[in-house]
Amino acid sequence: MREKKKVFGEERRALILSLLKNANTPITGGELAKRTNVSRQVIVNDVTLLKARKEPIIATSQGYMYLSPRADGSVEKTIACQHTPDEAEAELTILVDYGITVKDVTIEHLVYGDLTASIMVSNRKEVEQFIHKITSTGAAYLSELTGGVHLHTLLADKEEQLNEAEIALKQAGFLMETNET
Repeated sequence: MREKKKVFGEERRALILSLLKNANTPITGGELAKRTNVSRQVIVNDVTLLKARKEPIIATSQGYMYLSPRADGSVEKTIACQHTPDEAEAELTILVDYGITVKDVTIEHLVYGDLTASIMVSNRKEVEQFIHKITSTGAAYLSELTGGVHLHTLLADKEEQLNEAEIALKQAGFLMETNET
């Protein structure tokens, strides 16, 4: 049986970049480690170096993704929400049911300022996996630091999807109201 050859340095980072650019779904650090015959920690370091070179790689709960520039006419919007941790799955499900991708969550921390974490869920299965990862690891939602107040960056094919989803979030009591006078 032949031992797999380790991929070194710049060649490995070029391969990681190529794999991520050509993937339609996130790739875990473990999978990248297996393909290059190095440890997962080496992959984490490589991704950090690639990000430092301004490569648009994000870490999601499902793995790493390369964010390609969108020239497809899709629309992006940021919304403000508030709910309990127990309601997170319902909120995300409402959004993905309208064909929306929830890119991230942002909170305003008293000391650190804006803290943003990638979510990148687009369907019910991804929502379920995200919620399972939170609960199985005992991790806290960022919004727990702010009494449930948080922002989401949303991505949709059409403005109408965003508008309809906002109405549904408002009806569910998750959308924060703006009191402009």
